[in-house]
Amino acid sequence: MELNDIIDFLHTAARSAGAEVTSPWFYLQFGLMLAAGGIAFATDAAVRSRVDMTSFAMGWPLPLRHFARVLVSSASTAVFAILVIAARVAMYHSTWPSRSYLLMVAAKLAFAWLVIRLVTSVIRNAFIVRLVSLTAWVVAALSIIGQLDPAIDALDSVSIVLGGLRLTPLLLIKLGALLIAALWLTNITSNFVESRINQSTDLTPSIQVLLIKMIRMGLLVLAITIAMGAVGINLSALAVFSGAVGVGIGIGLQKIFANFISGIILLADKSVKPGDLVTIGDSTGRISAMKTRYISVAAGDGREFLIPNEDLVTQKVTNWTYTDKNTLVKVVFGTNYDADPKLVCKLAVDVAASAKRAIKGKPPNCILTEFAEAGMKFALTFWIADPDGMDNVKSDVMLALWDAFKREGVRVPYPVREIRIRGGALPVETTVEVSN
Repeated sequence: MELNDIIDFLHTAARSAGAEVTSPWFYLQFGLMLAAGGIAFATDAAVRSRVDMTSFAMGWPLPLRHFARVLVSSASTAVFAILVIAARVAMYHSTWPSRSYLLMVAAKLAFAWLVIRLVTSVIRNAFIVRLVSLTAWVVAALSIIGQLDPAIDALDSVSIVLGGLRLTPLLLIKLGALLIAALWLTNITSNFVESRINQSTDLTPSIQVLLIKMIRMGLLVLAITIAMGAVGINLSALAVFSGAVGVGIGIGLQKIFANFISGIILLADKSVKPGDLVTIGDSTGRISAMKTRYISVAAGDGREFLIPNEDLVTQKVTNWTYTDKNTLVKVVFGTNYDADPKLVCKLAVDVAASAKRAIKGKPPNCILTEFAEAGMKFALTFWIADPDGMDNVKSDVMLALWDAFKREGVRVPYPVREIRIRGGALPVETTVEVSN
C-alpha cells in the first residue's frame, strides 16, 4: 500500500465519519448506548454487592463453576450487549437497517469482549491476560467494521530488511502472538512434567532438578523455533547476529553464562542438592532451591541467602550432609590443677552419653589435650545424627557439665593477673584475681 493510497483511505474514512455524525440517528443510537451503559453499570454494582464470589456455585463442576464466576464478574458487559441487541432489533424492524448500524457494531464489540474475557480467564498471568485481551479485541473490532484487511496491508507495507530477513510490523505482531501462545503452552507442559518428576522416588533431588531444567530449556528452544518457523523466519537468516550475540555473552553476559554452566555442573556431580546443610563463607543453612543462576540457602533465623552457582564451584563449600548426616560435636573446656583428670574425663563422657541427641552406638570420648598455664585443657567429642541445631546441643552438654563439676567440686580455672603500682616513698605490691 503506497502513501497516496493511505491518504485516500483516511480521507474516505473521515468523510464517512462526518456524514454519520451529522445524522440525527447517530445521536439516537449514541443515547441508547449511554442508557444501556448506565443500566449495565448499575446492574454490575448490584450483582457484586449481593453475590459472594468465593462461595458462588461451589457445588457445580469445576469448568462450569469457573465459567459462571467469570460470567458474573463480567455482568456489565453481558447486560450491555443484551440491551444494545434489543435496541438494535427494535430499530431494525421500525426503520431502515442502516439507521441502527452503530448499535449493531456496539453489540458485536461487547459480545466479542465477553467471549475474549471468558477465553482468557484460564490464563493466570495478569499482564498476559491484558495483552491478549486487548490484541484480540482490536482484531475483532477491525473485523467487525470491515477494516481488518486494509489494516493488515498497511502493517505489511512498512518493512526493514536485515540481511536476508524482511521485518514488518505485521511479522513482529504475528511472532509476538505465537511466542506468547507457545510459551504459555510450554509453561503448562513443563509444570506437568515437573510435577511428575517430583513424584518419582527413584530419582535423587539433584537429578530431579537437572531433568526439570533441561526439559524447560529444551521446550523453550523448541517453542521459539516453532514460532519463528510458523511466521516464515528462516533461522539461517539470523546468522548475521551470531557474532554480536557471542560478543555479548563474552562481555556483558559472562557472569550469567558462568553461573548457568556452574549450575549444570553442580547438578551433574551431585556435590550439593536440595536439603543439604552447607556452609559457604559466613553463610550456613539448608539448600531450599537450586535455580539456573543461584542457589537459595535458608538460614535458621528466617533469612535466605541467594548464592551464585559460580561461588559453589570456585570457593570452599562445607557440606555437612554430603555422604553422611552424622556429625561430630567437639566441646573444649578446662579445669584447675586440683581436679583429678581421670574423674573429669569420666564426668564429661557420662554427660555427653546422656545427651538426648547423642548417638548411642558411637560412645563419646574425652581426652586431656594440654597442661596450660591456667590449668588443664580437655576436648570432649560425641556424635549426633543430624547437624541441625548443633550449637544448641553443645550448649546443653556444657550446662550439664557445669552442673556435674559443681556437684563433684571440680573448679574451672580463673586467670591470675599481678599488678604492681610504684609511687611515693614506699613501693606497693598488690595481687588481684580477675575473672575473664
